[in-house]
Amino acid sequence: MDLDQIRSGGKAALAKALAQLERAPDAPETVALLGTAYAQPMAQVVGMTGPPGVGKSTLMNALIAGWRARGHTVGCIAVDPSSRRSGGALLGDRTRLSTDPEDQGIFVRSMAARDRLGGLAGLTVSSMVLMRALYDVVLIETVGVGQSETDVVGVADTVLFCVQPGSGDSLQFMKAGIAEIPHVVVVTKADMEKEANRARADVMGALSLGGAGDESQGWSVPVLLVSSVRREGVDALVEVIDQHAAHLNHDDRLARARHAQAQQWLEEAVRERWGREGVRKAGNLDLEEGVSPFERLAQLREKLASA
Repeated sequence: MDLDQIRSGGKAALAKALAQLERAPDAPETVALLGTAYAQPMAQVVGMTGPPGVGKSTLMNALIAGWRARGHTVGCIAVDPSSRRSGGALLGDRTRLSTDPEDQGIFVRSMAARDRLGGLAGLTVSSMVLMRALYDVVLIETVGVGQSETDVVGVADTVLFCVQPGSGDSLQFMKAGIAEIPHVVVVTKADMEKEANRARADVMGALSLGGAGDESQGWSVPVLLVSSVRREGVDALVEVIDQHAAHLNHDDRLARARHAQAQQWLEEAVRERWGREGVRKAGNLDLEEGVSPFERLAQLREKLASA
């Protein structure tokens, strides 16, 4: 199955292709499919992170509705906690989203985090690359694990960090590493007006300490109040996400960022599969511009198999 067949086959074809990624990630046809998709990025990739219970799934619903109202197609990857019994996704975000199953412009895939501690599933990168070539927007919701939940930076173009009023999340945000993650901060449940304004002030105070966003290149992290239930602030959030996309498209920032992400994924994939000794034997892990990291990994696999 190639990319054109997936485009013409709709949701069923994409579901089949994603099953192939999981079943045979190293198969030549899988590597070729991902190589083609990597060379034809179309979507802006938005990552949504934050503590459990902050309202990420509700916000996900509101954003999907906002993008569809604008005529954009949306692919979603929802990473859930894992079942200890089956290893599968425990919650399944598809049950929490009020999307029209007949709408071919929306596709939602739940994935189990399993033993990954960074908030993402092992298949997230390959699935994102494939969906990025098919939709206008790809939205990734992480599992929600607090301080270790930073892997989303390695897959998303724009990262949203969600903060819940009155929960102490703003203090969590100030801890090392968290304030460096987001391009946009969303204070959810803004109908709790007093608590929401206090949380926004706390987060803005944390951001003022520095180390957040991309201020050296002209992007300051905005902090928005959003009530997904009341549909307040969602349109403003969509506009800010669009503004960040425009920021990335200036001076080739997006291409450079995506290449750095692909380079990071390649190095981590080699380390995960073959350990430090494998990294040593692999030698040069540099990824040339325009080369798919999946194809490069296949080359390294052959090299290490014969070493």
